[in-house]
Amino acid sequence: MPYPSDRERDRPWVMRTYAGHSSAAASNALYRRNLAKGQTGLSVAFDLPTQTGYDPDHELSRGEVGKVGVPISHIGDMRQLFDGIPLAEANTSMTINATAMWLLALYVSVAEEQAEEKGLDRDEMLAKLAGTTQNDIIKEYLSRGTYVFPPGPSLRLITDMVAWAVQHVPKWNPINICSYHLQEVGASPVQEVAYAMCTAISVLDAVRDSGQLPDDRFGEVVGRISFFVNAGVRFIEEMCKMRAFGVLWEEITRDRYGIENPKQRRFRYGVQVNSLGLTEQQPENNVQRIVLEMLAVSLSRNARARAIQLPAWNEALGLPRPWDQQWALRMQQVLAYETDLLEYEDLFDGSPVIQAKVDEIVNGARAEIDRVQAMGGAVAAVESGYMKSQMVSSLAERRRRVEAGEDVVVGLNKFDTTEPSPLQAEGAKAIETIDPRVEREASEAVRAWRANRDASTVDESLRGLREAAKTGANLVTATVSCARAGVTTGEWASALREVFGEYRAPTGVSGASAAGAAGAALAGVRERVAKAGEDLGERLRILVGKPGLDGHSNGAEQVAVRARDVGFEVVYQGIRLTPSQIVAAAVQEGVHVVGLSVLSGSHLEVVPAVVEGLKAAGVTDVPVVLGGIIPPSDAAELLKRGVARVFTPKDYELTEIMDEIVTVIRKAHGLTES
Repeated sequence: MPYPSDRERDRPWVMRTYAGHSSAAASNALYRRNLAKGQTGLSVAFDLPTQTGYDPDHELSRGEVGKVGVPISHIGDMRQLFDGIPLAEANTSMTINATAMWLLALYVSVAEEQAEEKGLDRDEMLAKLAGTTQNDIIKEYLSRGTYVFPPGPSLRLITDMVAWAVQHVPKWNPINICSYHLQEVGASPVQEVAYAMCTAISVLDAVRDSGQLPDDRFGEVVGRISFFVNAGVRFIEEMCKMRAFGVLWEEITRDRYGIENPKQRRFRYGVQVNSLGLTEQQPENNVQRIVLEMLAVSLSRNARARAIQLPAWNEALGLPRPWDQQWALRMQQVLAYETDLLEYEDLFDGSPVIQAKVDEIVNGARAEIDRVQAMGGAVAAVESGYMKSQMVSSLAERRRRVEAGEDVVVGLNKFDTTEPSPLQAEGAKAIETIDPRVEREASEAVRAWRANRDASTVDESLRGLREAAKTGANLVTATVSCARAGVTTGEWASALREVFGEYRAPTGVSGASAAGAAGAALAGVRERVAKAGEDLGERLRILVGKPGLDGHSNGAEQVAVRARDVGFEVVYQGIRLTPSQIVAAAVQEGVHVVGLSVLSGSHLEVVPAVVEGLKAAGVTDVPVVLGGIIPPSDAAELLKRGVARVFTPKDYELTEIMDEIVTVIRKAHGLTES
């Protein structure tokens, strides 16, 4: 996007809403409506099977299809997703990481088909494509958990994409270095800046060392690196964080990589404001939170976001409706077009208060960058568990402050009396829901797709992909061939799994600490845990499980840390487990309670499967408790189906949750309270 000179009115940023669900057809209709309302860019949310490389009919996809995004299984789905939307004129952000190369190949293939239909030159069409694939796998090991392959092969996929994109789709950002999710799992501003910069260094070093581009084109690589950040409600601090990002990126690109062109050194970022800070209690308060967070990334002209997407007020309750997304878009439009924000030069240049805060973040981030680089860089810091432990510990401290009332969250731990909300009036459909038929229809559709294609062409393209993966060849070309042949998402990922293997990242729980968590309440629960253990003749054991493909593990990790702090023996094996694997672990470890965490909306499918699996295994005295974003009607249904307790975001006191779990265990074993 061109930058105006000083004294010109600044151009509005690209306005997006993060959207996609159910099916490619339903999402296409949603995108068209949003574009008609004045949205200037698309932000595609993919469902978890697509993000983790599975087809809709895979066992791990159960309950996940179309829930948190759109399922894209093959090129036919991608055609449908962008039907009637000219890709040469679009600005498309795709939140996809482990399978980013695959989705870019599908997108490029559809763009080429559009060029052919219009009689346009293929290369001219590709040169017009604008947008980004998130493609930051480092933060997936630390936060969202949609990684597939080990860090080394994952970095290779990113490297190949960056090199290929610079040569063939020069306006495309092949990666967003994504600090957004680091903040969601507890990163301080210093950690968020430092770890994002460490990731960028790892990617740039890998592309440079791959030799796929001549040295005189490396500036083009740097110029296509973009960032995707979070903005919390402490909007002055967040604004200073963005200025600090710019300072450090200028230093790194100039001093480490010798980039002379100031345009190529420009810190370019998009933002979604902080979904983690949205509350289930008094959700109408989320509106003012979102507006304040938007100001953090728009007030300072010299550090202004060039693309913004806002969550909806009710995302802590479930999937937002189209009207809710419209409300979020209108917030951006009012700020950009009704106010005078874009008419002035930077409002904060020369402020000693702002400069002092920027310097504090910059100096702290420099020290942490040096620490990670001394370990061998971001990949080594992931593999050792260092960065993950830092995140888990930081979030544990944040939760402690909220629980202690040191950090005020309006409507949650203070000012919690409320009038009934007309936004949630009885009978009002407060969230979007996904029809269970979506998964069944998607599974049937992908099976039909497989049956109606040229099997020999598919086999040949997959064989070519496997062979290329065993060499140093750039994998984008082989991936595009697979896309055109009709290969499915699951088949592409499976072929690479065969060559690269799979990976389970360190959980960070064993090395995490929850300093300051002790107190009268914690001591009281610790006594109850010890007493229940004495009554049962063994130490209490809890299995914390993440069924399905939901990789947002910070809640499960915090439960595991607090359970350990109150005296439980904790069994936590990380993310992405089938119900049968969780049942087997519960039986093998002889646990006294199973705690499940589900944030993706798959709870009605995967949680009863665990309850029924325990019964089938003859385990009748191990209760199942659940935590997650669970609508009240679903919670009632789960309780009927054998779940002992359901905890939602309003149950933020982890020590109280531990106390309730002890009560559940005593009841399951017929123990009376002493």
